[in-house]
Amino acid sequence: MKILYGTTNRAKLKLMRDATAPLNIDIICLDDLEQSHPEIVENGKNPLENAEIKARAYYKSFSMPVFSCDSGLYFDGLDEALQPGTYVRRVNGRELTDEEMLVYYSKLARENRNKLIARYRNAIFLIFDENTCFSSMDISIASEPFILTSVPHEKREKGFPLDSLSLHIETGKYYYDLTERTTLHDNMNIGLGKFFENALSKFS
Repeated sequence: MKILYGTTNRAKLKLMRDATAPLNIDIICLDDLEQSHPEIVENGKNPLENAEIKARAYYKSFSMPVFSCDSGLYFDGLDEALQPGTYVRRVNGRELTDEEMLVYYSKLARENRNKLIARYRNAIFLIFDENTCFSSMDISIASEPFILTSVPHEKREKGFPLDSLSLHIETGKYYYDLTERTTLHDNMNIGLGKFFENALSKFS
């Protein structure tokens, strides 16, 4: 089965393909289509509402199985006005580049003495047809908690700039330097794989 992932971010596409590798599905992204895709205003109140807004818009445009994801970044104990939430990349109404995100969040970590504990809350909305949808914002597809540091790791992965600022809580090491773990997104990958497995079993 071919399923459209409503994104142009190749790093996110790879992550999703890795998460669903054991399943018999072919995940493509918006750039793989010959048609242009609609511009979408993500004005939901939380990641799940944004994921649904995008998925429904892409399903209306392309009439094929489609899913969209959205994430929110949340810090323990940080003032509500400073919580990125769903606006991880958008600051003061402007979309930040990867490098601009590193500068902004490095400064935020430094102002909080490198003690910020963060977690990504992730959401997914999947549409097979007009009558069959599945969604989740369960903790099983969230990242594990991590420490945001002000000093970036030398390694960069396009599309995931904040991974360079992420420290494993138990060891204090950058996730990029851990030998027995893969990435900050391991927990999410397992949860997403189970989400798709469950949805496919109910749809088929």
